[in-house]
Amino acid sequence: MITQGVRVRDRCDACGGTVVRDVGQFFEGGALGWGSEGHCEDCSHGWCEQDSGPVTPEDIRQVLLQAHGAVRLRLSGRTPRAVGVLRALRGTREVSLAAARVQAAQLAGDGLVGTLVEMEILAVRLRRQNIAVDIEPVA
Repeated sequence: MITQGVRVRDRCDACGGTVVRDVGQFFEGGALGWGSEGHCEDCSHGWCEQDSGPVTPEDIRQVLLQAHGAVRLRLSGRTPRAVGVLRALRGTREVSLAAARVQAAQLAGDGLVGTLVEMEILAVRLRRQNIAVDIEPVA
């Protein structure tokens, strides 16, 4: 399992008090998942939600990127066959062939940038195609 999370404090929409919110992304059983749960310290407002799919809601991504920073995934070693890269991109991100080609060019160039979990999932799928990749923090 690959996971990344953060606890944040915010203002409660119900009473104006303090909400404590835990958000995270994880990779388990071959799927990208995310969750958000929280409660107000001053009233009974609370929630818990979890889901999975190829794209994490942007509010959760942004909290994780702010707390942990972004990482960059790049191809390393010799240039791989395009078929393996495209197969990994389309299977992981559920994108069109045209979008996968654009992302493959980015992987070969400056790299793709995202959360640690997103890039690790793609790295796993690329390595299954015998494609060497590197992941590094974005400065």
